[in-house]
Amino acid sequence: MTIFRSTIVCPECGHEETETMPADACQYFYDCRGCGAVLRPKSGDCCVFCSYADVPCPPIQEGATCR
Repeated sequence: MTIFRSTIVCPECGHEETETMPADACQYFYDCRGCGAVLRPKSGDCCVFCSYADVPCPPIQEGATCR
C-alpha cells in the first residue's frame, strides 16, 4: 500500500512539516516553512522526500523510477 503523507525535516533548521506527496511525480524543490531554505534532493536521490523525509516518494515506494 502506497503512503502519500510524509514528514519532511529541514537540514538547515530542523523544522518538521507533514506533507502530502504527489502521487505520480517527484518533487525537486521544497520551501522550508521554518527558515525559508529551498531544499533540493541530495546527490543520487530523486526528490526532496527521498532525501529529507521519513517516507520516500510514491514512485519509489512502488518500485518505479521517478519522473
